[in-house]
Parts: sequence; C-alpha cells; structure tokens
Amino acid sequence: MPTRPAPSPRATPPVVLITGASSGIGEATALALSERGAQVALVARRADRLREVAGRVGADALVIEADVTDQAQAERAIEQTVAEFGRLDTLVNNAGMMLLGPIENAPLEEWEQMVNINVKGLLYCAHAALPHLLTAAENSPREVADVVNISSVAGRTVRRGSGVYNLTKHGVGAFSESLRQEVTARHVRVSIIEPGAVDTELRTHNRPEVQAQMEKRFAEVEIMQAADIADAIAYIVTRPWRMSMNEILIRPTEQAD
Repeated sequence: MPTRPAPSPRATPPVVLITGASSGIGEATALALSERGAQVALVARRADRLREVAGRVGADALVIEADVTDQAQAERAIEQTVAEFGRLDTLVNNAGMMLLGPIENAPLEEWEQMVNINVKGLLYCAHAALPHLLTAAENSPREVADVVNISSVAGRTVRRGSGVYNLTKHGVGAFSESLRQEVTARHVRVSIIEPGAVDTELRTHNRPEVQAQMEKRFAEVEIMQAADIADAIAYIVTRPWRMSMNEILIRPTEQAD
C-alpha cells in the first residue's frame, strides 16, 4: 500500500477560503478552523460584517468583499487569497439561500436568487479554486486538499413547499460526487455537509407566511447551532490524507424529516 510522509512540524498552516463567512455557519467555521491553526480568507457581500468576524478570527484573517454569483468576483476572491497566502488548501462553499414556499404562484426572483447563489456561486468558486487545490494536494506539506460543499437535508429528502431549494441542493450533491470521482485519486477530497434545521439568519430571508410555517414545524424541536456544523467541517478537513469524508447528514435529534 502507498504511504506518504507525515507533515513537517514546521509546516505552514493550511489556507482556507470560506464563502458566506459574514454570519451563521460560515462565521462559525472561520472561528473553528482559525482556532485549529488555519489561515482564513473570509468572503461575503457584507464587508462590515466580515470585518467584525475577522476581528474575532485574528489578525491574519483576510477580508474579501465579493458576490460569488458574479463569476469575475468569485474568481477574484480565489486569486486574492492565493496572492495573499501563497496557496489554497481548502474551499468551503457555504454561501447559500433558502427561500421556501409552494411552486404555484412563487415569486420567480426567489428561484433565480437560489439558483444563482446555491448553484452558480458554488460552481464559480469550485472552478476557480480547483487548479490551486490540485497544486496544494501535490506540493503542500499536508499533501491533500479539500472542497467542502454545504448542501442540506433538502439535498436528500424532497418536501412540498421547497421544490426549487430541493433542486439546488440535489444539484450540489450530484456535482460534488462527480467532482470527487474526477479528483480523488489526486488527493483532492470532496465532501458535502447536509444540515437539518440550524439557528441561522437563513430562515429570516423567507416571506412572513413561510417563516410562520417554519416556526410551527420546529416549535418542539431543539434546532442545531452554527457551531455544530462548523465542528463537522473541522473534522472533515483535519483528517489524515488517507481518509475522505464524502458525505455527512446532520439533523437535530428531534427532527423527524
């Protein structure tokens, strides 16, 4: 069986780029990985929130104001990270939007927003990051690199009232598995996280009537915290090179579906 040398104790810390890093799971992941020694690039549209997060992450955090639904901005975010830190070891595609409600008479702009950020934004970042990740897997002390794509229970289970959100998250799963098959032998690991209900601002983006339905559905459920998902992401990207966590489904204990 092939063996690879252990990383040098003098190895520089891994470089991680996190999209949607201004709040929620992205923010929690930045804190979790920086605590484990990573150099972190924070990417989101809200520069003021990013600066607040960076203040907690540490002086080495890189703030990049960017809208990843714009291909040029997504590419710039990747290149700025590599220019600042010298390489890219891990991409966490966390930016996303969950706008629920019936398909009939749905506002089409909600569908467009979800497709743009949940699918196109993820694709743009993955495409731009992949050459750097392949280089890191080949040349960096860790000899492995990671793509972590944040999906959802909705990428596994279809429910009424979430048709287009289901579509986008099933797409994340399909793309991730195809990419994994392409690059796994070159030591770029591709993983998806599929969270159930998490206490983030994601829910508040919905129309009032949809929010009311969600609150009723989870009224008796202790939902997860962003740090719970960040802990799973940290577990994935800190495994030895010989281990690849392809898929993790995480639900609140009391969430039945």
